[in-house]
Amino acid sequence: MQQILTLNKISPEGLDVFDKTKYVCSDDITQPDAIMVRSADMKEMELPKSLKAIARAGAGVNNIPLDKCSEKGIVVFNTPGANANAVKEMVMAGLLISARKIYPSMVWVQTLKGQGDEVQKQIEAGKKKFVGPELMGKRLGVIGLGAIGVQVANFARHFDMEVLGYDPYLSIDAAWGLSRSVHKANSLKEIFETCDFITLHVPLNSETRDMINSQTLQMMKHGVRILNFARGELVNTEDIIEALNEKQVRCYVTDFPNDALLGHPGVLAIPHLAASTPESEDNCARMAAQELRDYLENGNIRNSVNLPNVNVPRIAGGTRFGIINRNVPAMISGISHVFSDAGVNIENLTNKARKDYAYTLVDATGEVNADQLVASLKALEGVISVAVYH
Repeated sequence: MQQILTLNKISPEGLDVFDKTKYVCSDDITQPDAIMVRSADMKEMELPKSLKAIARAGAGVNNIPLDKCSEKGIVVFNTPGANANAVKEMVMAGLLISARKIYPSMVWVQTLKGQGDEVQKQIEAGKKKFVGPELMGKRLGVIGLGAIGVQVANFARHFDMEVLGYDPYLSIDAAWGLSRSVHKANSLKEIFETCDFITLHVPLNSETRDMINSQTLQMMKHGVRILNFARGELVNTEDIIEALNEKQVRCYVTDFPNDALLGHPGVLAIPHLAASTPESEDNCARMAAQELRDYLENGNIRNSVNLPNVNVPRIAGGTRFGIINRNVPAMISGISHVFSDAGVNIENLTNKARKDYAYTLVDATGEVNADQLVASLKALEGVISVAVYH
């Protein structure tokens, strides 16, 4: 029985993916084959020797120690696109509430309670404080055109906005899904200097941390509205507050509030709700479980964030070996020699690398002494782990 440790409450839609005659899913497993996680912090967690894979039911993996996992041969998956519609809808709401002052007007109108017949007069007299612009004809800059960014860019066109998108790493699949009416920006500078609204949809890494800072904020149009439903650390808190105080930024909508941002009149703080829908949680859990199951049963890697993606159909009657190794010279020839020396025929060999690590799937046929082959493969310098799939 394969054992799946759940570190958060996982939707039954995901857990039902696992055949109950082959898998046990629980939150108190001590030697798991795999872990399913949402937001639980794994940075200080002692990773069991039995652990082969971790699946994050969501897109961000900042709560998972990726370097440690790679060193131990643990595959880390995420679920790109599974929550894209939920986040897209929240971004659309963010555009509207940032422009039309909907939230402060709703707070204000509640203060009129108890004024009886004077309520309507007070509303007519006070509503001018909450006038805000329409979205039609305004320019929206979408930074990051992944699964969420593409949906945001496409949908904003239904508001009759002019949409400018920027992503130097735009994938072929994303490009196919992007509306032809979305214009390509040649640089972030073009986004910053020309857009009335800017929305962020990039991962958090060393290059993107504090990408919105005093320097980039000064490049923006006066009165720009910024939306951040990606990661809080993309925006420098001190700098955005200063820009709000100076009215350089009219409004900052964030799904990642912190203590310094709370209470500022220019900040619309949302308590990390963008992906919090039943549909999104079901989609993420189902996708994460499918990724884990395919890896544990077939060695296929799809949507890994730390190892290359390798997805190859199984050969009937064959034995499959999944080899995680450091990306060093002569590794493929070394692996091939192990099978050749054992007199085993290789029907298919697929190897892909990702930075310092590589993954090799070998389908072998005929008489196979799996234990002997595993021992020989592990003896190769640079090999981290070897799994067998019968």
